[in-house]
Amino acid sequence: MFQRILIATDGSTLSRKAVATGIALAAQHGADLVAMTVVPRYPKAYFDGAMVFAPDDIARIEKQWAAAAEETLATVATRAKSSGVKVKTVTVSSDLVAESIVAAAKKHKCDLIVMASHGRKGIKRLLLGSETQHVLTHSTLPVLVLR
Repeated sequence: MFQRILIATDGSTLSRKAVATGIALAAQHGADLVAMTVVPRYPKAYFDGAMVFAPDDIARIEKQWAAAAEETLATVATRAKSSGVKVKTVTVSSDLVAESIVAAAKKHKCDLIVMASHGRKGIKRLLLGSETQHVLTHSTLPVLVLR
């Protein structure tokens, strides 16, 4: 049924549930996996929500975020390979998380997106937003959401 599944992960406990489910689905259907994470860009200006840091400090912070993302994806790749699933890892640097997920699914010709949702309601959802909701409303692909 599925030939290529995109798993969006941020390394959180909740997203690990999506990873496990995505790997199990891929193994069951003989599908390939694309495991991705989106690394934010550090805000460069005070008005963008950043404290003012020297460019060297910003580069160090962004490098740490990228290293954490690579470690997360390496863990996913190891789990997928041990389940006999072919996996490709993708790290995207962007502040537009949902758009990056939808674009990566399209670019890699995926036919399912697997991701987690924190299930925030009310004011928390308004303040923190919902990347999952954005993916659900903007993707033309099926999206499996785990909570």
